[in-house]
Amino acid sequence: MHDLTATGTPALANDQICIEVDAFLKEGTLTLTKGGEDLRPIHALVKFVFAHDGPWLADEVTFRGKTSDGKSVELTVDLLNDSFDGPRAGLPDPIWEVVAIAATSAGDIGITYTYP
Repeated sequence: MHDLTATGTPALANDQICIEVDAFLKEGTLTLTKGGEDLRPIHALVKFVFAHDGPWLADEVTFRGKTSDGKSVELTVDLLNDSFDGPRAGLPDPIWEVVAIAATSAGDIGITYTYP
């Protein structure tokens, strides 16, 4: 990629930044049930968002795994309430535990980066 060039000055389209964190789950440690169908996830992708004037918030988590009959499925759970200013009430604790695992693995979203 030594022939790569770039021009312009990047600017955010809005004041929100998004970070996605992968969490690989040990098979059989979590079962999600929706509409009578069980999902045994082995992967979770948690999306965190940061608005310029607020803290990092967990926005959504997408679980990938298999049903009891071996079919591959994906389930996305919205984590923010309808006003987008806090957590959605009524979600099962194990979902929040997955979010906490992802946040911890990302350094509680205290990601540090040094510009080269």
